[in-house]
Amino acid sequence: MKKTKPAKEEVDLPGPDVHGLRELPGLQVDGYSLQLRDKDGFVGDQASQTAFRELLEHWRKRRRRKGKDPLGKSHSRDLAKKELDRVLQEKKASEATDLMHVAIEEFAQELASVIQRFMRQPSWKKVERIVIGGGFPESDVGERAILQAAAILEELGLHVQIARLSHDVDDGGLIGWAHLVPPAMLKGHDAILAVDIGGTNVRCGIVKTRHRKAPDFSLAKVVRREKWRHADEGPNRGGMVDHIAGMLEEMVRYSERKKIRLAPFVGIGCPGLIRPDGSIARGAQNLPGDWEGHAFHLPSQLWRRMPMMGSGPTLVLMHNDAVVQGLSELPFMRDVRHWGVLTIGTGLGNASFTNRD
Repeated sequence: MKKTKPAKEEVDLPGPDVHGLRELPGLQVDGYSLQLRDKDGFVGDQASQTAFRELLEHWRKRRRRKGKDPLGKSHSRDLAKKELDRVLQEKKASEATDLMHVAIEEFAQELASVIQRFMRQPSWKKVERIVIGGGFPESDVGERAILQAAAILEELGLHVQIARLSHDVDDGGLIGWAHLVPPAMLKGHDAILAVDIGGTNVRCGIVKTRHRKAPDFSLAKVVRREKWRHADEGPNRGGMVDHIAGMLEEMVRYSERKKIRLAPFVGIGCPGLIRPDGSIARGAQNLPGDWEGHAFHLPSQLWRRMPMMGSGPTLVLMHNDAVVQGLSELPFMRDVRHWGVLTIGTGLGNASFTNRD
């Protein structure tokens, strides 16, 4: 990729008030990154993947007082999803499966309670369907917990539909950006670059919009994706920015080799409340270092690494990751007016929407 930076008068950073948009064609973002509190802290933290691991560890500690832990010596946070699923799928009941079922049941109760709290909020009161995304639902453990939470909500008389993402969970936070690209930028281009930043992983990919075949982006597809588990490497904020920039540059090189016509656009999904100027106001506590405050501006840092892409100056936009993941479901949510998304990962992301005619 040629990285000759254009002159200042030719290209500049995106103007103010273009990030974190709430008014979109045919859709309004009613709310996102809600941070409800109770005496124990943030309510959403009780229904995160981290919370499930802590619940499981709690029950394992109780078991250790009586004898050997059937799940071994590793801490629950270090057990892979496949390991937990394998225990759950054992044909014969065992102490290990019993532990898993107890933890799943308690987590389902917590998730149902959190959904109840969200549904009392003004931006969520009319929600008819909640799509569950994030990394947790991709496991058998997560799927069972979500199904149990849905059953609990029905028993409580809260009749809200619980649905799964239509896409692979690793793709939803990338595909959603197809709905946020300025339409003029798609003319003459096949694809866009997108980044999904989470508390454990960063995903970077090339999204073919396929807008000529389906103007509603229902056929949008990730044709290449790289996933980096940054939590294992413990980088600081600067190290993360450098690594993300490197991932994007590699995607540009791949597109050039495969003759994919990239629009000069990069979409970044990130936890937290995104100010119109592209800085993060709050909610990025699961990321390393200080990501909040006006002094740190991720879009401009990435823009400086790739000021020109394809035929014009690059536009780098940022929005909340749960909003973006929710937007990937937009073509499939036309049968309801009010809907929401919860992303169960390191934390609990949330967003609510209203479809407009």
